[in-house]
Amino acid sequence: MPELPEVETIVRTLHPRVVGRTIDGVRILRSDIIQPANIDLASNISYRKIVRLQRRGKKIVFELDDAARFYIHLGMSGRLTIETPDAPIRPHTHLVLQIAGGEIRFVDPRRFGGIFWLGTEGRADAGLGPEPLNLRTSELANRLIKTSRSIKTALLDQKIIAGLGNIYADEALFAAGIDPRVPANKLSPPQVARLNRSIKTVLNRAIRHRGSTLRDYRDANGRKGNFQKIHKVYHREGKPCVVCGTPIKRIVLAGRSTHFCPKCGKRALSRGRKNGGRVS
Repeated sequence: MPELPEVETIVRTLHPRVVGRTIDGVRILRSDIIQPANIDLASNISYRKIVRLQRRGKKIVFELDDAARFYIHLGMSGRLTIETPDAPIRPHTHLVLQIAGGEIRFVDPRRFGGIFWLGTEGRADAGLGPEPLNLRTSELANRLIKTSRSIKTALLDQKIIAGLGNIYADEALFAAGIDPRVPANKLSPPQVARLNRSIKTVLNRAIRHRGSTLRDYRDANGRKGNFQKIHKVYHREGKPCVVCGTPIKRIVLAGRSTHFCPKCGKRALSRGRKNGGRVS
């Protein structure tokens, strides 16, 4: 699933080519990906100018010149790209927005994503926690202290922190030297501070590398990301840890694959158990 760095990269590559452009035409090739189901999306957005494009969590939010907004969620396999009008329509293309000089196309083979109309009253951040790139350590601590779930599971909860997913939760925990099984409310203040710094460092570095392409993800220009080439733990099961050489381990926490170095995170895990925390 595209996470914060991938969505941020799409927004950054899309922004200069769409903001200020008018939506001259709308082609809806699959209507059941539009929510609410009774919205006439084509009528609402046709001949309106895109005045702002931004990311909130994993959502790509379009604001129009009448102050109405809608967002696209890429789901597991979605792509949002700029194509020339004569480019072949790929299979599983669900939406085409015609603008001057090109077309914005939304492709989603697995259909876990969608297009969500907000109008002028709806909130793109409903149910979302704060953005991790702007998160203060004290706020992160206040959110983690309220849950006894494993820290990895807590970081995936979009109500606690918005935009993180499997890849960057694993990478940030490794960078912070924290075992993913430690209960979130058993982290010490120094660990929370280190985790907050690591989250920002990993995300910013991933954005600089245009995200991670493991299979489907492309930016708005159709280019793959490069951050997967320097993953420290994610998708590296059995390979040696870049710090200590111990084979990277893969387990499942709350139904999600989790990658970590058993040796590098051992101290944090022991501390969590000593403090009475339960480890999944």
